[in-house]
Amino acid sequence: MPLEPSPPDCSYIQPQVRSVSVGRPFAWLGAAWADLCANPIASLAYGLLFAIAGDVITIFAWRKGQLFIIATSGFFLVGPFLAGGLYEISRRRAAGQTSTFFSSFAGGRRNAPELAMMGLLLAMIGLTWERITTWLFALLAPTITPDLLELLAEIHLSPDHRDLLLIWIMIGGALALFVFSITVVSVPMLLDRQIPCGIAVRTSLRTVNANLRLMIFWGAIVVILTGIGFLTLFFALIVFMPLLGHASWHAYRDLVKY
Repeated sequence: MPLEPSPPDCSYIQPQVRSVSVGRPFAWLGAAWADLCANPIASLAYGLLFAIAGDVITIFAWRKGQLFIIATSGFFLVGPFLAGGLYEISRRRAAGQTSTFFSSFAGGRRNAPELAMMGLLLAMIGLTWERITTWLFALLAPTITPDLLELLAEIHLSPDHRDLLLIWIMIGGALALFVFSITVVSVPMLLDRQIPCGIAVRTSLRTVNANLRLMIFWGAIVVILTGIGFLTLFFALIVFMPLLGHASWHAYRDLVKY
């Protein structure tokens, strides 16, 4: 008797990408607020971790004299993965399940090898950003510590280093845009599905390409709320980061279809 063909491995099927309206982030934030209110202890625990991580990175960076550079490099790596538990809380709530802080760790175990690959990629980007900054300052402003705050203070006294500031902003902006583009739906996808890291990254890039104006708007919201968190010495991140994490899950579910 001939064997029946095996069912297709759905984890390797390219997901479909939806195009949605520019105003959808408001719906994502509304759903995120509902997730936060339904699981306040678990969600705010992650917010507290974000705030503590920000303080630790800042103290370490301050002692090295590279406050802004190391802080932003650290958040490249820490941010998407601390949000992983928030994605799991939203996923479980959609399935009618309650969550605790510890039960939210389950999401990271479902696709651990591919998540580790994503973590390695983000770590490499963070290291690249730190190295590029060091080289730029060494070449164009060897007398200044490689830090944005010191550079701004120097430009206030003398305009000699404006070219360095422009180049630094352009390169940093390009790296930040790249990180946003490859992670906007890929990390929640890796937590939700047994799918290779490469497919998740390509799907994220396709999503950005299909919803460019929406992604610009959503990216601006993320930057503004995160910036407020930085300006409040990370206290606002206790609420803002869970909100953005839950909203990112709803963005993924809205934009990607299997």
